[in-house]
Amino acid sequence: MVYSFSKRSKRRLLTCTADLQYIATRAIQIIDFSVLWGYRNEQEQNEAYEKGRSKLRFPYSKHNTYPSQAIDLAPYPIDWKNIKRFIYLGGVMLGIAKEKHLRIRWGGDWNSNGILSDENFKDYGHFELIGEE
Repeated sequence: MVYSFSKRSKRRLLTCTADLQYIATRAIQIIDFSVLWGYRNEQEQNEAYEKGRSKLRFPYSKHNTYPSQAIDLAPYPIDWKNIKRFIYLGGVMLGIAKEKHLRIRWGGDWNSNGILSDENFKDYGHFELIGEE
């Protein structure tokens, strides 16, 4: 099966760094998913914080840089209860990043790449750049 980004996902992906674009473009060849967020402006970030979807207010999220150093994805078709599909997507993204010698942190495992964070806040669709290996 060959998957591709929708027009909306492509627009959102283009707000991200070239490294995140590369990882996501490789991942879409393996699993179908939608790009939910790349860059978030002040209003969008603070709304995400107020609704409990983010732990950070603007400008402290990696979504708030342009190009964005963070991306939010969801396996397609979206089923928020199917955590196994999010975990599979997380593994695909982490594996591609490792092949490219990039370090990304996944919201489904905030300790990925040895960086400690809030273990109780799971954000299975969130990925952020944290540097090169």
